[in-house]
Amino acid sequence: MNRGKTILFVLLCCVTVGAAGCGLWRESAPAPESETTQEETPAPEEGTAEELTEGPRVIEERTEENGKIQSYLTGQWTSTEKALRRPIAVMIPNNRPAMPQYGLSRAGIIYEAPVEGRITRLMAVFEDFDDLDRIGPVRSSRDYFVYVAMGYEAIYCNWGLARPYVEELINRPNYYNISMGVAGIHNPANEAFDRVERPGYATEFTGYLMTDGLFAAVERLGYDWNYDENYVPPFLFAADGVTADYEDCEEAVLIYPGGVSESNSGGYGAYHPYFRYDADDRLYYRYQDGEEQIDEYDGKQLAVSNVVFQYCHGEVRDDHDYLAFGVHGEGDAVVFTGGRAIKGTWSRYDGDFTPARFYDEAGDEIIFNQGKTWICNIWQEYGEYALYGADEEHLAAPDLPSVQAAGTSESGEDAAAIAEAAERAESDD
Repeated sequence: MNRGKTILFVLLCCVTVGAAGCGLWRESAPAPESETTQEETPAPEEGTAEELTEGPRVIEERTEENGKIQSYLTGQWTSTEKALRRPIAVMIPNNRPAMPQYGLSRAGIIYEAPVEGRITRLMAVFEDFDDLDRIGPVRSSRDYFVYVAMGYEAIYCNWGLARPYVEELINRPNYYNISMGVAGIHNPANEAFDRVERPGYATEFTGYLMTDGLFAAVERLGYDWNYDENYVPPFLFAADGVTADYEDCEEAVLIYPGGVSESNSGGYGAYHPYFRYDADDRLYYRYQDGEEQIDEYDGKQLAVSNVVFQYCHGEVRDDHDYLAFGVHGEGDAVVFTGGRAIKGTWSRYDGDFTPARFYDEAGDEIIFNQGKTWICNIWQEYGEYALYGADEEHLAAPDLPSVQAAGTSESGEDAAAIAEAAERAESDD
């Protein structure tokens, strides 16, 4: 852990001197205001990089100002109390019968990965959730989500689990879990969950994490809200008022993690999600099933500042279609920020309680723009389906080793088994 923190410090120092690759340039910045709620980052100042060279170009050592500090998850100024405590990571279904989700727009990071039935599930990582009455609906755990949550030092919240692969992991004494009491959970926290009336919805999509109950459960179980002293943040963020433009990289206005093909069963093919970049506010807006993906909490479309394709080797584990993904080690990656696609790699070698970090093709850590981030776990063997481009006429898969080597196994898969797994994924597990 100490070695990882030392590497991070060295990287921060190096990037502060200057950054190369794809024509990256940035500008410098204003100070925080004194309000206690999280603020949107102010727009960058006008001018060229040469004219605006004063001040740090990335967030380095964080300091408190006016009761606020910059978030590990978003880089934005938020209350010190929220920014210095562990986040929560909540399992949320992403299939059609569960929509709309509630509270998802408040997550600093959304991690999306395939589950059985070749649909995706979300894990939303929150630090700013105190005023939400509930979050959800909440669904069951898979071990690769647990390992990702560990990297954020998050308190992991779920209702159900793929017991053969999760039970031992989720019940470890050094792991903070808030789970509804089901078979395989040794220390349930039933007070954290409740059913919400949703006329016309199946019962499995009526279970929610209740915020008051969450705090009560954490206190009863004796969990520590403080980050570990060796905590490693997940991203390197641009400093206030600075924009990581990567202006020489490929333009990426449309992003399709599962492409546009009906034959893609790599997890994203069922509901055809995509992101569209808006140059005016520098946000990527999420669509699914041909419609805007809306948060029921505020009625607004989900939008983030950064999108990531993290390519991971995947396997089918058994005849239930339970999946496994390699979320440790390294692999290919594409980071989308500021309307550009920065190709590179991800790396995670320093243990379960450190996150994946992202690097460009020159080996320099990629600078994320401040704001929320959506990470798409791309099943490497289906990597050829993940597309992006400047418009609908110019969509292409990235030129990456994992994409070039991708070989799907469509013909060898049992369509009936996948359909059965999809039905099971939409019921209680």
